[in-house]
Amino acid sequence: MPVSLPPALQTAVDAINAGDEAAFVSAFSPSGSINDWGRILKGPAGVLSWARSDAIGAKAHMTVIEAATEGPTTHIVFDWKSRVFNGRSEAYVTLADGLITEFRIPAQ
Repeated sequence: MPVSLPPALQTAVDAINAGDEAAFVSAFSPSGSINDWGRILKGPAGVLSWARSDAIGAKAHMTVIEAATEGPTTHIVFDWKSRVFNGRSEAYVTLADGLITEFRIPAQ
């Protein structure tokens, strides 16, 4: 059974899996950021940089296994396959006004 995600987060997941950089960046607010194990990339250029180095450019595929939303933040557990990292991971994704403001992957 598919996991239900907020629309912007679903857009980001679908964009990763489709290799669509523009759709991935469009899921984020202009001031949005990615925090990947403490490496913080901000704004559209930062989000695009991460997409190119760690996700879409690494031929990633993301399968969300679990999701729980509390307030503006959704905690997801997902399987990730790419040229950079393979395995189960988690993220905390915060949204405002229908767009991602932070996509935080805590250090494992």
